[in-house]
Amino acid sequence: LLGSLQATRALMVAAILLGLVAVFVAVTGMKCMKCMEDDQVKKMRMAVFGGVIFIIAGLAALVATSWYGNRVARAFYDPFTPVNTRFEFGSALFIGWAAASLAILGGAFLCCSCPRRETSYPPTRGYPKNAPSTGKDYV
Repeated sequence: LLGSLQATRALMVAAILLGLVAVFVAVTGMKCMKCMEDDQVKKMRMAVFGGVIFIIAGLAALVATSWYGNRVARAFYDPFTPVNTRFEFGSALFIGWAAASLAILGGAFLCCSCPRRETSYPPTRGYPKNAPSTGKDYV
């Protein structure tokens, strides 16, 4: 096979594997999961990290699909390509572009769930603990 075809296949396999990793990382960071529920900031950071991996996977799929689409378009308009061997955009290219767009959009939504930084106000203090009651306290 041509080097460009091997590269596009490798990019798509990398995008699929990165997408699977992103799913597992993002699920770990969801609020409804019991994993890491002690520290909410770390949990939110896991969700954001999953979003970043989704964006990288979407970009890899977008590059691979667009690279192959460019190859198809150049071969179609090449005057030296025989008419019976020309091929056009198929549904797989459109599905690839849609999947890449949705992965990038979903990753962006996960990245927007970044935890807010704490305000500059002084931290809240709890009420002071009272001395134990002797039983003779009247209201």
